[in-house]
Amino acid sequence: MKLVYGFLLLLLTSCGAKETKQTENSKIAADAKNHSYANIDAIHTKHLHLELEVDFKLEKLRGVARHIMENHGTNKAIFDINGLIIRRVTTGIESDEVEVKFILGDTKDPILGQALIVSITEKTKQVNIYYETTSDSEALDWLDSALTSSKNKPFLYTQGQAILTRTWIPIQDAPSNRITYSADLKVPSDLMAVMSASNPIEKNSEGSYHFEMKQPIPCYLIALAVGDLVYGDLGNHTGVYCEPELLKASMYEFEDLPDMMEAAEKLYGKYAWEQYDLLILPYSFPFGGMENPRLTFANPTLLAGDRSLVSVIAHELAHSWSGNLVTNETWNDFWLNEGFTVYFENRIMEEIIGKRGADNLALVEFFELEEEMERINSSEHPEDGHLFLNLKGRNPDDGMTDVAYVKGAFFLKTLEATVGRKKMDMFLASYFDHFKFTSVSTDDFVNYLNQELLKKYAIDFNYQEWIYHAGIPDNCLKIESQSFENVKSMAKSFAQGNDIFSKAVTPNNMSNRAVMKDEAGYGAPLSREQYSVQEWLTFIRHLPEDLDSNKMNLLDKKLHFTTWTNAEIQFEWFMKAISSNYTAVNPSLRAFLGKVGRRKFILPLYSALYNHDDSRQNALDWFDEFKENYHAVSSNSIASALEL
Repeated sequence: MKLVYGFLLLLLTSCGAKETKQTENSKIAADAKNHSYANIDAIHTKHLHLELEVDFKLEKLRGVARHIMENHGTNKAIFDINGLIIRRVTTGIESDEVEVKFILGDTKDPILGQALIVSITEKTKQVNIYYETTSDSEALDWLDSALTSSKNKPFLYTQGQAILTRTWIPIQDAPSNRITYSADLKVPSDLMAVMSASNPIEKNSEGSYHFEMKQPIPCYLIALAVGDLVYGDLGNHTGVYCEPELLKASMYEFEDLPDMMEAAEKLYGKYAWEQYDLLILPYSFPFGGMENPRLTFANPTLLAGDRSLVSVIAHELAHSWSGNLVTNETWNDFWLNEGFTVYFENRIMEEIIGKRGADNLALVEFFELEEEMERINSSEHPEDGHLFLNLKGRNPDDGMTDVAYVKGAFFLKTLEATVGRKKMDMFLASYFDHFKFTSVSTDDFVNYLNQELLKKYAIDFNYQEWIYHAGIPDNCLKIESQSFENVKSMAKSFAQGNDIFSKAVTPNNMSNRAVMKDEAGYGAPLSREQYSVQEWLTFIRHLPEDLDSNKMNLLDKKLHFTTWTNAEIQFEWFMKAISSNYTAVNPSLRAFLGKVGRRKFILPLYSALYNHDDSRQNALDWFDEFKENYHAVSSNSIASALEL
């Protein structure tokens, strides 16, 4: 979609000086493919240096973004902004800056924001943008101390993917433009700042921090967090940052991280980012994890207490190759980030928990894909069932579905089954090495696939159907799990009124590894510990959509799904409770929505509540009560689902 704007000329003679206004009839078209106004073909940032003060009292960042640029002879540099106040713009190095004119769009696009057009000369190599953030800077989540673990220190974090970095930095916000960056930050002295860069491991008394990211990254991976943080070293160049109250639990939960790193490097080459740490954020964080280089941002819902959800960390680690090392060129190519990463994640988990466990993880994801495909097929955009998307005129977040993640992974799994694992691993290792530190398109991948795998070994594979058509192709790899079949049968038996609790559990009706013997040698009665989290998720999903309250109550009494500390289990159980109108869970469901901000969980829960007449008012009331607890990524999605 081409967007044409009139522009307002803002000439500032000094910071805080009176503005002079003049209208220019410039026509600036956003590159719909890149969701960016930036003229990166004419001039692009090579290195960014930030000098920022973090003001918790006013909840804003203020300072300067210094862009060192490669100019191909243009007299204007165009940046993306959204929700920022631009105070002034200069060119030249810090000791010899010259103030210049800039233009802002007088109409703000609800998705793309505005173009910031700076007048320069054909020889300009540095542009300095003095600015501050506002309450409309949606990447920023300023958390009151009540929403943190400590309850007495505030917290700030950013979430830039897909196009929210422009809401806290004036920048050329296209994933095809990779840059290095550095930063000098001033924060309250009792807090620590960390970024997707080289990081401190302890606070300093001045609250001054310097950061360097020497490898080129796309702008959406620039990330910042400030809070009461401590650091724990896990070994093998890995560790974890978190609030002090979470350190013990985090060190236990992610103990396998060094082994994950070893498994990943064994598969596809040396880790390219020197250090790999986790940052456990407050519960408002909208995702399970975000793969910011050197410092994965993670949701505390992963702290299940039994390491059952660490595949999310394997996923974020895998992004160090697929997504960070080799990046989607546009948001239409998003599957190149996520499909490859889910495939890689599953290979890491196979090394950690074995093939059977990894297959069960993949099966759960495949069930979610099938549900997502049903929703997409009946939506106004059934073409979203393609891997390669057309997001023209749409928010790139619309492409962040299980299609990119799971269909993409099963494309690669099916390709592996066709060509053999050895050839597949050689191909992927060469792909990551060949395109390292670059952004690639789907066409780039297809050309490389043909050249280095299919034609090379005379292999016939229907990649066109997988990439450019909706649905799941008939040749999709089938994964079978006897334990999943057992729990499906158990769910059906329970729904039919059979007693699954008092009778002895034997190898005929459950997986051999889960059988527990009593002293007489007979199978023990069913208990929660006899199945994995993935198997219980399958059990809950295969219960009837509308299960009567007596059966729901019996399940909860015997298996304690409502109070299980595993957020995945709680989510599935709450979804079943909503569809069954089992209102006994409402106090726990309300508490869950008041605490957790992860969009994967709360968006479907609010949607399910809203779509049932008996619970619709709860959806509206609870969202009104808790919306300030959520990041904008989550709250905007929920507001749309609730037709607000």
